[in-house]
Amino acid sequence: GSWCPAPLRRGRALPRPPPRPACAVGRPLRWASSSSQPGPTESDPSEGQVFLSESCVKRLLEITEGSEFLRLQVEGGGCSGFQYKFSLDTVVNPDDRQGQRGGARVVVDVDSLAFVKGSMVDFSQELIRSSFQVVSNPQAEKGCSCGTSFSVKF
Repeated sequence: GSWCPAPLRRGRALPRPPPRPACAVGRPLRWASSSSQPGPTESDPSEGQVFLSESCVKRLLEITEGSEFLRLQVEGGGCSGFQYKFSLDTVVNPDDRQGQRGGARVVVDVDSLAFVKGSMVDFSQELIRSSFQVVSNPQAEKGCSCGTSFSVKF
């Protein structure tokens, strides 16, 4: 298989925590629109939601400072047509949707949310790398072995 790592795109080096078991149990995030217009309620299924694993929440609390949050974007490219991009950010745009769990915040723009709704964000630690990953994405048909690239169901 092809190998395509997706490191966090940011200057600050991320400290490596001691190894721990990953827990893949997630709860739905409370989503809020950053725009002032009245939007769908939290129970509206068309709004979509993303889950955060325990290991993702714990890692985010370790590496974020102040108003920082994890931004998840979907871009064209990669081995399978689309790829996940993670970054630390502090600016919330008008078309962003924000989610929070246990003090950890994740922000996804509306266009990207359509590709990841119903999936879980996990923090995975392996011998050769540690990274945030989108797992169990119901919108994805197949993915590449690196876990960052996927194709969409039609």
